[in-house]
Amino acid sequence: MTRRTLLRWAALLATTWPLSSLKVLAVARRQPTRLTPEHAATLRAVADVVLPSTLSIDDRQLAVTLFLDWVANYREGAEVGPGYGSPRLRTTGPPPTAAYPAQLAALEAAARAGGAASLSAASLEARRGIVEAALTTPQRITQLPARPNGAHVVADFMGLFFHGQQGYNLAYRAAINREECRGLAGSEKAPGGL
Repeated sequence: MTRRTLLRWAALLATTWPLSSLKVLAVARRQPTRLTPEHAATLRAVADVVLPSTLSIDDRQLAVTLFLDWVANYREGAEVGPGYGSPRLRTTGPPPTAAYPAQLAALEAAARAGGAASLSAASLEARRGIVEAALTTPQRITQLPARPNGAHVVADFMGLFFHGQQGYNLAYRAAINREECRGLAGSEKAPGGL
């Protein structure tokens, strides 16, 4: 084999190598955000303030668990549905969770600055004030995202709850269970109550 033939083969191989695989390797190296048990305790304290008071403690804990699971299982580059009427597949972007640990730590620091040992030890009124301040500074958050977008952990938590199955069931006061398929049998009947 001549040097010229070897160079041609090398050039051909280089042009056919998928450059997208380099992006996949870079994504695989990026570590997902890990929320600690302390972060979970802070989220439980937030849930007492931002979720409806009609929810039981178990329902609030379920909302926190579902959010923590969403954070732990988020994968950049995962395929998502194309959406109604769109032929293009979409993929998830970079994780919106990078700022969550710092934002949760800031909520705890604000509670300590107010004289409480932690956010969960603060009164409901104090927690409400801390959460409200967090959602209005430095930029006011005016809409809850349907899917967490990283604007603030509290807004993302609320958005995931209110746009999720629990939120829909609570809003309609019925077991809509929009993420489950009931099938046609019995579809003429209204969903059962909560």
